[in-house]
Amino acid sequence: MHEGHDGRYVLAYDIGTTGNKTCLYAIDDSIELVDSSLVEYPLYFTEGGGAEQAADDWWNAVCAGTRLVLEKSGVPAVEIQGISFCCQMQGSVMVDADGVALRNPMGYMDSRAVRQIDEGLHYGLFRIAGCNALRLFNWLRITGGCPATPKDPVWKYLWVKQNEPEVYANTYKWLDVKDYLVHRCTGNFCMTPDSANVTFLYDTRPGRPGWHEGLCKTVGVNMDHLPEVRQSTDMVGGLTEKAASEMGLVPGTPVFGGGGDVSLISIGAGCLDLYDTNIYVGTSGWVSSCVDTRMVDIQNFIASIRGAIPSYYNYIAEQETSGLCLKWVRDHLALDEIGMYLQARHICETQSGYASLYEYLSSVVNESEPGAGGVIFTPWLQGNRAPREDPYARAMFFNIGLNTGKRMMIRAVLEGVAYHKRWLLEAVEKRVPRRESVRFVGGGAHSDVWCQIMADVTGRQIETIENPQNAGALGAAVVIAVGLGLFTSFEKAKAMIPVKHAYLPRGAYRDVYDRGFSIFKGLYANNRRAFHTLNKSQ
Repeated sequence: MHEGHDGRYVLAYDIGTTGNKTCLYAIDDSIELVDSSLVEYPLYFTEGGGAEQAADDWWNAVCAGTRLVLEKSGVPAVEIQGISFCCQMQGSVMVDADGVALRNPMGYMDSRAVRQIDEGLHYGLFRIAGCNALRLFNWLRITGGCPATPKDPVWKYLWVKQNEPEVYANTYKWLDVKDYLVHRCTGNFCMTPDSANVTFLYDTRPGRPGWHEGLCKTVGVNMDHLPEVRQSTDMVGGLTEKAASEMGLVPGTPVFGGGGDVSLISIGAGCLDLYDTNIYVGTSGWVSSCVDTRMVDIQNFIASIRGAIPSYYNYIAEQETSGLCLKWVRDHLALDEIGMYLQARHICETQSGYASLYEYLSSVVNESEPGAGGVIFTPWLQGNRAPREDPYARAMFFNIGLNTGKRMMIRAVLEGVAYHKRWLLEAVEKRVPRRESVRFVGGGAHSDVWCQIMADVTGRQIETIENPQNAGALGAAVVIAVGLGLFTSFEKAKAMIPVKHAYLPRGAYRDVYDRGFSIFKGLYANNRRAFHTLNKSQ
């Protein structure tokens, strides 16, 4: 319960793929997590590669999480000085003039806009890396990147335009996830530079920020649908009476621009200096490095995007399904029947001392030797992005034998995600200096076993922070602190996000992981044609 605190209380929300984490922080000479809650919601997969969520599910989770945290902590609503959102990016939320979502938002995993990207980017006499050379050059010149996958927001926007004309006709603004929630709070329509950047319609050249009319005309985007762009640290409005009533907060509470998960997780990881690099394992995953100039690697599908810190970009290589692979293991491999799942969950959480079934799964991994008995898992459950963009790629277990057991297979999943992170790290480091120490955040960093696997596979010192699963919310709290003037700069937060644990790579396993990594990379190249044959029609 609340016993008073010298600092300012702020509420930070991390809206992920499967749930909302609401975190209450006290900020003074440190950033202290006072309390938190998690409210989950579903992800809906549809035919043709669709991946959607319900906008009201996000908002209901925000309201429920807020009330729960205030009730548990005892902090009065009047003491909340500001709120901000860290959200999954590359969502497409089409809203009417009242801000009501006109259809289920299409999430970052939605890959159905294949025809739209073919028509808008792939066709042409002269092509580079499969892209129309002239259009590719213009996108790179103006935005510093290119919408090179059917999962990019502009193609999903055009998919709605071409397939759902009634929705398109009633669209007033096109928002990202965070921007939709900011509107629910304030009634104002806006977008931050990171979300604007990943539409690849926003001019990111120095001195020229703004929506680019020529790019919009080229692909057929109505510029009236594009909102005002505000900085992450801007106070974009106060809570409306309606929003405050639903959340259990005070009307007028300042709401800040916030940011996407890539931007704010990097801040929450403590990666605030040039070339600081972090690995993230949540539902999705990535490797991100802090850079001071626009960068792009077309071959490996890596690009920089504007971040919450105005002087820096995030140079990011994405992985579509990361921690989600462990959820798949939990639901479909570790436990065969729902009754067994419920029984095991009860035992794990009430009798065995394990905090969750995930923690139990991590513990049993140690019963298998590094290398998983030669079994390799490819973590491409919903296609892949970097360093080989392919919506048709899928996961596989390779090299199963008669002596292969479930423990080996579970270990192979953790190792497979780590192999992919090594692949991303090596691709990122074609443009930025190699980092011998890398921060590891997200729910995956909660597992000591996974942290050690990550160190052994990548050959780096892996560093974790306190509450690594809340890195995005922590980044949002830092945004509020800068916006309120509690911090004079983002750099002040660096010392407040220290390393909690460091994991050194074990030389004894270097050979086995180097060999496994080499085979891992070859599995995509060797099976690419089969993936397309099996999955393109679906």
